[in-house]
Amino acid sequence: MKKTGKDPSAYLALLPDDVRDPMQRLDRLIGYGDLTTERTRGKVVEWFMVGLALQKSYLSLYVNAIAGGQYVAEQYREKLGRVKVGKASISFKRLEDVDLDVLREVVTIARGQL
Repeated sequence: MKKTGKDPSAYLALLPDDVRDPMQRLDRLIGYGDLTTERTRGKVVEWFMVGLALQKSYLSLYVNAIAGGQYVAEQYREKLGRVKVGKASISFKRLEDVDLDVLREVVTIARGQL
């Protein structure tokens, strides 16, 4: 995944009808935010705290926040609904598969780390 300089609103406006609405709803929910982090070999990179991506057959929300030594997405795995959770990713086929209140809580924790 690459961080882009594209304006999220302009990008979302160009999406096909069947995915535009859920992506725009997520966009309004999450808010973004940049962070500076150091990789394992000492390289400092500019990255994002929260990111949204349209994959081939699902939507992904990336939450690069850690609380209590564990990625926040992993901590909320069981509460998020019918989703696939990686270290910092939450993926789902339809917006209706996600508990948006819990997702909002995850994003709120991430925002608090900015």
